[in-house]
Amino acid sequence: MKKTQIIVYQEYIKEVIKSLHESGLMEIRNIAKEDPHLLETANVAKMPPEVETLANYELRLTRIIDILKKTKKSQSGIKAMLKPSQVPEPQTIEETSIDELFSRAEGILQSIEKHILSFEEKIQTLDDHTTKIKSHISQLEYFKDFDVNISDLGETEYIVSYAGKTSDYPQLKHEVEQIEYTTISCKKFGTGKQSEWSVLIVAHNSVKDAIAGIVKEYVTVFNFPDLKGSPKSILKNLSNELVDIEKEKKQIHNKLQQYQEKSYYDLLTNREEIQLERMRKEISKNFGRTTSTYILQGWVLEKKESDLKELVEKVTKGHAVLESETPKANPDNPPIYLETPTWAKSFKTFLELFATPKYNELNPTLFMGIFFVLFFGLMLGDAGYGLVLLLLSLVGYIKYGKHSSLILDWSKLGIMLGITTTVVGICTNGFFGDLLPRFFHITLPTMNVLGVRLPLDPLRDPLTILTIALIAGIIHLNLGIILGMVQSLHNKDYKTFFTKHFNWIPMQLGGGLLIGTFIMDWQIEGVVFYLAIGLTLVGIILLFLHSGPIGFFDITGYVGDWLSYARLLALGLATAGMALAFNVVAELMGNMIPYIGIAITIIILIFAHLVNLALQALGAGVHSLRLQYVEFFNRFYEGGGRTFSPFKIKRRYTKLKEE
Repeated sequence: MKKTQIIVYQEYIKEVIKSLHESGLMEIRNIAKEDPHLLETANVAKMPPEVETLANYELRLTRIIDILKKTKKSQSGIKAMLKPSQVPEPQTIEETSIDELFSRAEGILQSIEKHILSFEEKIQTLDDHTTKIKSHISQLEYFKDFDVNISDLGETEYIVSYAGKTSDYPQLKHEVEQIEYTTISCKKFGTGKQSEWSVLIVAHNSVKDAIAGIVKEYVTVFNFPDLKGSPKSILKNLSNELVDIEKEKKQIHNKLQQYQEKSYYDLLTNREEIQLERMRKEISKNFGRTTSTYILQGWVLEKKESDLKELVEKVTKGHAVLESETPKANPDNPPIYLETPTWAKSFKTFLELFATPKYNELNPTLFMGIFFVLFFGLMLGDAGYGLVLLLLSLVGYIKYGKHSSLILDWSKLGIMLGITTTVVGICTNGFFGDLLPRFFHITLPTMNVLGVRLPLDPLRDPLTILTIALIAGIIHLNLGIILGMVQSLHNKDYKTFFTKHFNWIPMQLGGGLLIGTFIMDWQIEGVVFYLAIGLTLVGIILLFLHSGPIGFFDITGYVGDWLSYARLLALGLATAGMALAFNVVAELMGNMIPYIGIAITIIILIFAHLVNLALQALGAGVHSLRLQYVEFFNRFYEGGGRTFSPFKIKRRYTKLKEE
């Protein structure tokens, strides 16, 4: 990464901004925040006045787009999966002046904005009225069997009446009956603790204060303003009114859908042009300005430095000065650009979930991704499940990848996971558990590879799987140690190289030999034995120079990290064990039910193995990531950087006409 400063004459600034935006070569810094000392000789550049107008048009266009988006026909369910909706080809546009851009936006908005907003307002009014009607209906349902005119409720010259509901009718009735000139009617709803009563209380005006106190304590009072007639007749009228409202809303929806089909993508195209122009205008707030020049500062990839210089010189005809320097991690805090192969793009997501590397810190993306795929395959470890993952990923890659770069990247990851899981499943004799030998009497041929008989049976020979898991773990941990050593050498931090990273190499070699001698009865004597003691002591001394006496806990922590890889065995056994159990259950259920036993067995197998695949794949993914984040990264990685974010156009609905 290079720290770059560009000084350009004011008459060329528009072309420089446009070229930087199109090329995406440079991340532009905010001078006022990042380099305030520069403002002693320069001022902060002001945004052009057109920004406010651009923002206003963008807001208006967005509002119309959001309204029309609700009416856009979209598929769902299996139909959507089999035939996803396609985004139309980007519209070819020509470079236009900002006045032409304003004129085009105003022309589109004038033709449809008023109508669409009025339709939206009408729908909102109808929705509010619908809510009001439904509230009345829910309350009137309590009184549909009462013979009363709703308009008579309330207070008249001689009487006062209340309609509502209560959850304690016996006590309410007792209280009301203590007052003269008062009657109460009720109907019960629900049973037990869920019981409620609709109540109608009528009292003479002379006792209205007393009855009001009781009502306030025991009754939820309903109000029915502007309603006349019996509850049954009103309910019928309100239901009919809801039907009429839905018809009216459907008519409005159809009209909006016509606007959507005609203008939706034109609106998106115009908004994208407005947004890009606004970004170009707003970026000037990050610049410094003198009486005749603009000052831009930012970051450029080292390999793109010459491209940036050539671009600036071309658009300014040599009327610009570009200076670059190699930044320091502190205080410059440069951004990070993670470069990975196309096939490994999804691995970047795993790293970013943890932390972006700091500047000058190693990029562990490929190492992390490769071991993630390997550990996932070891933990899921079933060829049947692997083939399902592979098939689904291939469908995503072939059918949906062209519509979404996200689906494309994750489909590539799924293909890798599917292949790895399938290979491990073949090596461990797992195909939906023991489906092949149990139901089809098929067994895989055996062979010896490096003294190991394949395929393995994890349920009968777990020690072999545990050995493989621990070997993979020690390789993974030592890769982290080596990366830490490389990083220390790169930063010329030799003390850290020896005391934090290198110390584990002699400690493991010597400690491993001593453990083999005293615990596993290895025959190690003479020079080798004393060499093992010496290597162990050297490692411990170096470790204690780094951590002090607390370094003892680093040793136990390392052993604990190594043993954590036993989860590769545990999850592999869980997958195989549950798959076997589901096969047994399906076989027993099929044998118990005559005539349709085969169908029952097939249904159970499909459902059970889909559930097992989902659960075990989730577990394998989570635990694979944990081994990267905790055990692996703990050896060398800190993170805490920020991602390189260039000033770059991102077009989706438009493309410039080629000259």
